[in-house]
Amino acid sequence: MKNFLDQDFLLETNTAKTLYHNFAAKLPIIDYHCHLPPNQIADDSNFKNLTQIWLYGDHYKWRAMRANGIPEKYITGDASDYEKFEKWAETVPYTLRNPLYHWTHLELQRYFDVYDILSPATARKIYDECTAKLQTPEYSVRRLIQKMNVESIGTTDDPLDDLFFHQKIKADGFSVKVLPSFRPDKAMNADNVQEFNSYIKKLAEISGQQITNFNQFLDALKGRHDFFAQHGCTVSDHGLERLYCEEYTDAEIEGIFTKILDQQILTSAEVLKFKSCMLINLAIWDHEKGWVQQYHVGALRNTNTRLLDQLGPDTGFDSIGDFSQAAGLSKFLNKLDSTNRLTKTILYNLNPADNEMLAAMAGNFNDGTIAGKIQFGAAWWFLDQKHGIIDQINSLSNMGLLGRFIGMITDSRSFLSYPRHEYFRRILCNLIGNDVENGELPADTEWLGKMVENICYFNALKYFNS
Repeated sequence: MKNFLDQDFLLETNTAKTLYHNFAAKLPIIDYHCHLPPNQIADDSNFKNLTQIWLYGDHYKWRAMRANGIPEKYITGDASDYEKFEKWAETVPYTLRNPLYHWTHLELQRYFDVYDILSPATARKIYDECTAKLQTPEYSVRRLIQKMNVESIGTTDDPLDDLFFHQKIKADGFSVKVLPSFRPDKAMNADNVQEFNSYIKKLAEISGQQITNFNQFLDALKGRHDFFAQHGCTVSDHGLERLYCEEYTDAEIEGIFTKILDQQILTSAEVLKFKSCMLINLAIWDHEKGWVQQYHVGALRNTNTRLLDQLGPDTGFDSIGDFSQAAGLSKFLNKLDSTNRLTKTILYNLNPADNEMLAAMAGNFNDGTIAGKIQFGAAWWFLDQKHGIIDQINSLSNMGLLGRFIGMITDSRSFLSYPRHEYFRRILCNLIGNDVENGELPADTEWLGKMVENICYFNALKYFNS
């Protein structure tokens, strides 16, 4: 019997161990998509205690605690930080076979050199030991990032952001690149006319130009796209239920935008036409600048309206959706490709039932100009666990070229999330190792090791021109 979370965790064969320890483990991390707050990196602050760095804002843990019958007071409420940590420690034993159990103990080991199993019996000791370390200079935000051998970070930023903190990080000479990503979800949110008008007003103020029609709106937003490019941005990102590609005319969009400015509620057809128009325009700008565009599809958000009203969005009430993806995605990509305006694109899928479809769709638009131009992206959100990662790798392997894959992301708001890259790397090496020892792949350690290195680091380095 193997020991829990030892040096060969998740590595079942000698080949897997060789591939991980000799090739994957040593590589830097390119975390090209996450939700880390750049202000905390700029301030290089220290967290006051383990709860604040580990539980604040972590809706993965919040969902688990609610499922364990923990009252909201101890999750997002007014209980003390240690009381919240106690309730998390009470929940952890019930997370067995959930990725949270692995992540929790990987993070304790890799950041804090704590090898105890978290439970109510060990909670006080672990909390005090980790909190004491968090007060030291070695555990400031930037040191935590450096500790995990992170080379570059792609944050997720609204077009209206002034990027002040990114500029400060760069001016400070921080060894890790922290670059913005252009996330224009709010700039196409025609579902809520009132909120959208507020956004348009802020855009007008920031851009210093009047917005009384759709062309002026596009010009102002394009100015923000240019501004991001001037400050090192080379990546856009979208969080969508699905790719919208409805037919529309310029006159229709102008009329829809006038209705928005007049605070008139749009029909569902008008919303889809507007979003389709926005996605095409944004994609064209990305192509003009040679950016990479990312599409996260398949989330059904804000499902629990009672708790949404109480706690707000991004608090743990989103889920996997079952939207029809293929037709719209194909039409969207083809519309761009047909005029040679399809830039490098990453497609992230949240519904495992769509894995093969998205992997196959990516292959339709690889055109020989760039290796791996259209990527079936890493397992995301509910799927970035052992079986979800395996399924994504298998779908990509069967439908495309695993050797051109650009690897893992954290997609996280936590500074303690970087062991997820290790988790991915171990799973990848184990899959390849098993194939070798089953006689399904040749035992060519040199080539397999190079492929592992490329997937874990070098492919992304080249893809993002880092």
